[in-house]
Amino acid sequence: MAVNDFQPYSYTDSVTADRPWLASLVGVQDTNSITLDLTTFTAGTHYVTATNPALQGRNVMKSGIPLGKLTASGLYAPYSGPRSEVQTVTVTGGPTGGTYTLTFSGQTTAAIPYNATAAQVKTALEGLSNVDVGDVAVSGGPHPGTAIVVTFGGQYLSDDVAQMTATGSLTGGSSPAVAVATTTAGGGASASDGSEVLAGFLVDGFSFNPTSTKAAGALLWHGEVFADQTPVPFDPTDVASTAPGVNIHYR
Repeated sequence: MAVNDFQPYSYTDSVTADRPWLASLVGVQDTNSITLDLTTFTAGTHYVTATNPALQGRNVMKSGIPLGKLTASGLYAPYSGPRSEVQTVTVTGGPTGGTYTLTFSGQTTAAIPYNATAAQVKTALEGLSNVDVGDVAVSGGPHPGTAIVVTFGGQYLSDDVAQMTATGSLTGGSSPAVAVATTTAGGGASASDGSEVLAGFLVDGFSFNPTSTKAAGALLWHGEVFADQTPVPFDPTDVASTAPGVNIHYR
């Protein structure tokens, strides 16, 4: 067992320098050291389970996450406003074959395999004429064992969009079916704890012990950002307020 596993506070180390959301390296040094409240971040959306054997048993936080500063604690949490619509697609009954389609605002996807991955569902949705690249972030899966989560951003950020409908042509299993549910309705910022104010972006990804409640990070507060490439896509025109001194340029 590693020595770091005994630390009650946190253990972090940089796991990636990949920053597709950063439009320009100019300003990347304009960062502040911050402490994150790990209890406010969500698995699948903000971090994933490590696949690198060297990081076995740890979670990996994604870089580029928009952050806000909690007023009460001074710790940093995911930027909470505006609120993105979140819908889940669930396949039940243990099918062994077949496909299904999703319909969003009158447009229907191409056939999606019964055992689709999140990437396949994202591709299908982005193939619709009313969904642009960056309008949806898709996680979870693969089907049929695990639900797939679709988070709307881009042009649909803060919109209470119509719930998708699903039509299945599934085979095998026991009464296989596919269903869509809305878990979070889109809307304006509802938080009032400080996280509704954009403070900047998490510069680097890092690994952390799943039992940790806090971790150190670096906050980008000045620079150029591809808003649709961040782990949680958002529309810059919908950003209601930013912290004093924050100067983020979007492309």
